[in-house]
Amino acid sequence: MTELDHVYQAVLEGRADAARAGVEVCLAAAQSAAVILREALIPAMEEVGARFERQEYYVPEMLIAARAMQAGLNVIRPILIANGVKTAGRVVLGTVQGDLHDIGKNLVGMMLEGAGFEVHDLGTDVTPAKFVEAAKQGADLVAMSALLTTTMTKMPAVIGALTEAGLRRGVKVIVGGAPLTQDFADEIGADGYAPDASQAVHVSKALLGSD
Repeated sequence: MTELDHVYQAVLEGRADAARAGVEVCLAAAQSAAVILREALIPAMEEVGARFERQEYYVPEMLIAARAMQAGLNVIRPILIANGVKTAGRVVLGTVQGDLHDIGKNLVGMMLEGAGFEVHDLGTDVTPAKFVEAAKQGADLVAMSALLTTTMTKMPAVIGALTEAGLRRGVKVIVGGAPLTQDFADEIGADGYAPDASQAVHVSKALLGSD
């Protein structure tokens, strides 16, 4: 088993310390950060997503694996940035105004990072103005989450604000959260809808042509 295999396995098993140590060993052995990302971290998270879809993994296992992936990614992120490694796209992520739920949003963010996206997490209770301000910094995709029926109605306001700011044409919008449906996403003019974190990765890749 190679060191890259060790990193892959550590992520699958949710062993954050082992993932971090494995990445450090790979770097010490002159393995490039881009190769570690492309051949260990991303494939591991793809397998995590596949196991979730096969109902072999559930949300807790996905969270633990994603945290292990982040532990490894944190080691190589500065190197990737310094080397100008191309990402799958820049994502602005947040839970909409009035909603403080973040577990699903956090999992989506980690899964997107594991798929090679650059994720800027705005947190919870994010106003339309904050989404717009972040999108102006060069976003390819705006991802919105809501867990309440009372806050999902804030999503059209974000899309409207992006349109008013002249950003909508150049930015894709994806929405998700327990009370949402594809019909709702279509109704408000979103480009995509994902019922879970694994699907969020697939939809995001498809929207940005990186699938």
